[in-house]
Amino acid sequence: MLDRLSDRITRALMAPFALPVLFGVYLALRAMVIAAAVVPSSDADWYYAHGAMLAHGLGYLNGRGMPTAFWPVGWPWLLSLAFRAFGVSIWTVGAINWAASALTAWLTLDLGRRLTGSELAARCGLLLLAVYPNAILYVPLALTEVLYTAVLMGGIWLMIARPQWLATVAAGLVFGVATLVKAQTLVIIPAIALIMLYRQGDVWRRAPQVAVRTLVIFLAAALVIAPWTLRNHRELGAWVTVSTNGGITLLTGNNDSARGGYTPDDALVHSIDPLKERDEVAYDAQSRALGVGWIKAHPVRFAALAPLKVWHLWGPDGEGQWAYETGSWAFRAAPHAFLAVRAINQVWYWLLLVAFVVAPWPIVVARRKARARVVDWWLVAYVVALFPTAIAVVFSGQSRFHYPAMPFVCMIAGWLMARWLARRGTFPPS
Repeated sequence: MLDRLSDRITRALMAPFALPVLFGVYLALRAMVIAAAVVPSSDADWYYAHGAMLAHGLGYLNGRGMPTAFWPVGWPWLLSLAFRAFGVSIWTVGAINWAASALTAWLTLDLGRRLTGSELAARCGLLLLAVYPNAILYVPLALTEVLYTAVLMGGIWLMIARPQWLATVAAGLVFGVATLVKAQTLVIIPAIALIMLYRQGDVWRRAPQVAVRTLVIFLAAALVIAPWTLRNHRELGAWVTVSTNGGITLLTGNNDSARGGYTPDDALVHSIDPLKERDEVAYDAQSRALGVGWIKAHPVRFAALAPLKVWHLWGPDGEGQWAYETGSWAFRAAPHAFLAVRAINQVWYWLLLVAFVVAPWPIVVARRKARARVVDWWLVAYVVALFPTAIAVVFSGQSRFHYPAMPFVCMIAGWLMARWLARRGTFPPS
């Protein structure tokens, strides 16, 4: 019975009509949630308001009307371009996120092919992402995650799929945009470059070329970031590369009240509140000094927080629902349905995560049997997952920060699914 079921699933996924159906389901589910008309709240409200502010030519200002760099400008700036073209509305937010999610779908499929070497695995990965509830629920929200995921994946795709020098420059430009959305993005580039170096062997001969490509990516990214850095120096009187919130992010994750998550109500955090609106550069420096000082004074406690931070990052999922609870007619109309979706999502997410965690062993075994190099593009998925993990260990864990890694989690889970289908069935996948 399982063999027949496996054959049917495989044949359906490999059929000529499968890709249009997969993309149709993916995009239709995301279009449907846009109709929920989610009113921006919390961080989303800030991004939405400042995107509108930029669209109207009012500058990038804080609550006192002074120039700010506290939040990275990338997402509000991109929102402002869409607002200028289509008007300031939540429907514009939904449209730009829907388009970004469509790009993510295509990149999930194509990167899935390159990371796994299997068309069936790539299609399985796309299917797993298509019906992943939290990924769907994020699309109407004016948060960074949907757009950032597409941009990050685009930069990675250019590094992996296009070895030409023009594509290398393009990758740097894309990573520069991604950095203006999330400031730590560039740290992922050297890790991908190392995989690029070792996957083909002949390391010493190829090292100079890979090093030059990596340098070109950084230089191209710097071209995108530099105008914002210069603006910050002009407006704030200090060399602020992207944003001034790194210090407070460190302090809110490392203090006496810290339990692994975001703790803004700690006494140490509140001790510098008067600086926040008056001088954000000094606020950033002071909060960073307090955070570093706390870590130095409590090294054992800092180490003990690490697993808690990782749990807060990777344990829970489904936070996309929160905005609906306060800002959508759909939640008010069917609150129990949303709670059911949240429960289903958590189970779905944990299944994906378990598959991702156990997959390296069978991948390595399969590659050795095939006499293929163990170090190859599949490791990129784990680099992308390690990226927010390492940041969380230093700062704090918040579940939405694993969102950009989920397409890669689905790619690897798709490989395991394809492997199971191939073993149980008789249909020869390509």
